[in-house]
Amino acid sequence: MTITDFGWEDALSVVRAARSCANPNMGFQRQLQDFEKHDVDQFRQWLKEEYGENSSQDLQEAKNLLSKYKEQAELQQSTGGRQWNNNFSSVPSLSYSNYTTET
Repeated sequence: MTITDFGWEDALSVVRAARSCANPNMGFQRQLQDFEKHDVDQFRQWLKEEYGENSSQDLQEAKNLLSKYKEQAELQQSTGGRQWNNNFSSVPSLSYSNYTTET
């Protein structure tokens, strides 16, 4: 949040884009909200004063991840969530003898 100038929701979306299993509990989400509301501006200012402008590609990479995450979320919302692709034609059917243990 301090490097990217993202709010807590966008920062969390970037993390989820990189790690889809990320699911912080409500307490941590409240801490992120409080950090954004009360402290993040001070930390951003301190980082710039202490280290200057960030020369890494972190901001651009985070923006790319956020864009991809939002596109995926819109796609899932428009299709009603995750769905099967119903493409089972490539799975060959087995004869009944393949399921029996008699030889």
